[in-house]
Amino acid sequence: MTPQDIPLYEEVVNGFNRLSAADALGRESSDLRKTRQSAFERFRESGFPTIKNEDWKYTNIARWLKEEYALGGLPGGAAAGGADAKVMDENVRAAAERSRVAELDAYIVLLVNGVWQKDAGVGAVAGAIPAGVELLTVAEARQDPALSVYFERPTDGKERYFTALNTALFSDGLFIRVDASALPEKPLHIIHVFTGDRNLLVQPRHVWVVNRQAELKVIESVVTPAYAEASAGETGDGVAAGGNAKIWVNSLTEIIVHTDAKVDHTVIQTPGEGTRLVQHTTVRQKRQSLYNNYNFTFPGSDLVRNDLQIRLEEDHTETHLYGLYLAAGQQLVDNHTLVDHQKPACFSNELYKGVLLEQSTGVFNGKVYVHRDAQKTNAFQQNNNLVISKKATIDSKPELEIFADDVKCSHGSTVGQFSEEALFYLRARGIGEETAKGLLINAFAFDVTEKIKTPAVEAHVNQLINQHIPVSHA
Repeated sequence: MTPQDIPLYEEVVNGFNRLSAADALGRESSDLRKTRQSAFERFRESGFPTIKNEDWKYTNIARWLKEEYALGGLPGGAAAGGADAKVMDENVRAAAERSRVAELDAYIVLLVNGVWQKDAGVGAVAGAIPAGVELLTVAEARQDPALSVYFERPTDGKERYFTALNTALFSDGLFIRVDASALPEKPLHIIHVFTGDRNLLVQPRHVWVVNRQAELKVIESVVTPAYAEASAGETGDGVAAGGNAKIWVNSLTEIIVHTDAKVDHTVIQTPGEGTRLVQHTTVRQKRQSLYNNYNFTFPGSDLVRNDLQIRLEEDHTETHLYGLYLAAGQQLVDNHTLVDHQKPACFSNELYKGVLLEQSTGVFNGKVYVHRDAQKTNAFQQNNNLVISKKATIDSKPELEIFADDVKCSHGSTVGQFSEEALFYLRARGIGEETAKGLLINAFAFDVTEKIKTPAVEAHVNQLINQHIPVSHA
């Protein structure tokens, strides 16, 4: 499929031309405008990825690119959010409310199609921001010369495809800055709701800056109004996000963790059918910083592609990555991770687990890269998969690329089905077959869920696991 055969490609080109001619772009710094132009040229060279590209060889998105999409948040395009788009209708509000974590005392931040709804009034503490934490819209931050620098450099020198597209065309998102030594008492719960009355490409851009000796806990929930109906227990008939509309989300987040800072980052992805989610996150860690990531993907959306890149840029940094993906129907869930050890005496640990149901497809591609200067590196990576259905597939590709000689690194991957011995043991004690299989699935996921340090979030994730593993699937 050539770019000329993709309706979205032409819409993107026209959208960039509209953005370049808009007055809003004129208020940006010249460096940011150059960054946009450079990224757009890279996108024009690379186009959308195909299975001929190594990083996308197991993830064929051609069938979704045949559809037409409007660009959200650009001049002359569809609205990305705000009162004029009627984003706070009852369905959106219901999706936001139901995505809240029971018993979690948190600051609620609601974004609709990437736009912060400051006065949304979701939850009792909506709009309250902890001391030492500054929140801005990206639309505001990119107009500030002191903050614009965070958007003027590419997140990855080799960025192509969707990351280049986001860099060229982003319009809004959330900017978080945590002051040095700030220790917020409560986490931020960021609820991303995506919806539209027509097919829409939404491209939010987020930047988090956590300064020296500060801490930040964030729970991100990605939902659609269709998810609200499902979680309410209604039968439904697979209504796509925002009615019959298809939502393509191309999200880009950059997190900078400064010296001695700590970030706990949990992502819970439950968007409904008709949603295509491509989420790229780059984390840059400084000396003696700690970053913990917990990523959970559940059935619903057509496509989920998580690109998580961790760059350990200074010595004595520590990173933990935990992921659990449950896929059903014809869903495609792709997790790509890169842990880039650049300096000595750093530690990284990665554990991803997948449960594949029905005709779903799972992809895991994890890479640990150890530079020549990164002596005394400890790096571990493991991917385990439970394939329930004969029609489900998993492609697992853990990788190590090591150029230092004084390191301790290992990786592994397993693919299996239910243990007949374990099933027999449970059934011999009077437990029904379907219940026994459900118990084994929960036990399989436990190694990941037990790592969550907030009990309310752990309970919420376990509830979602039980909700999305019905007897019919087992």
